[in-house]
Amino acid sequence: MPGFNKVVKTYDEACAGLEDNMTCMFGGFGLCGIPEGLIAKVNELGVKGLTCISNNAGVDGFGLGKLLDKRQIKTMISSYVGENALFEELLLSGELEVKLTPQGTLAEKIRAGGAGIPAFYTPTGYMTVVAEGKHVSQYHGKNYILEESLTADFSFIKAWKADKHGNLIYRKTAMNFNPMMATAGKITVVEVEEIVEVGELDPNFIHTPGIYVDRVIQGKFEKRIERKMISK
Repeated sequence: MPGFNKVVKTYDEACAGLEDNMTCMFGGFGLCGIPEGLIAKVNELGVKGLTCISNNAGVDGFGLGKLLDKRQIKTMISSYVGENALFEELLLSGELEVKLTPQGTLAEKIRAGGAGIPAFYTPTGYMTVVAEGKHVSQYHGKNYILEESLTADFSFIKAWKADKHGNLIYRKTAMNFNPMMATAGKITVVEVEEIVEVGELDPNFIHTPGIYVDRVIQGKFEKRIERKMISK
């Protein structure tokens, strides 16, 4: 079934259609499980005004830090940004809009977006700055705030293995935000360590079905360690 083949050979093909002012999701947690080559291509393309949804913004000069270097990100929706000095500088200068979101809420906003759920109630953040401007309702004597779900024009994610139909397997903690983001993009692009023939992946261990995936590309990964801790 050649029509189901999701594999592309170049990063230009993988990122075709990406334009200024789009909303993009980027998988990863710290530097673990980030689509390194796809981020580098977005950086090379020079698209501007992006709204980026990611757990964090990488580090200076690597991961999404590359996009900050070129001032390609207009708005960052994330839950942790403490490893990037430039991020702090751009935030304080007003060059970058930041929407900090509790980590579990961020994950659920993405999952809900992928499931077609427009919004949900959560107690997380009630009576904090997180709740400012949001609707509050009470259920069984407890207050909840209404959080809107998130979707994106592009989801750029990383997986361990894919078959040519786009079925995906992630490896250990590199899974992180990738599976939910795969469901929430209008176009989902996956960078993988290995591409195999259809039928080689055990169906019992597929994490993301190929129905959610539009393009798959074979990548090469530096897998940089964010913070090395060694004994003396």
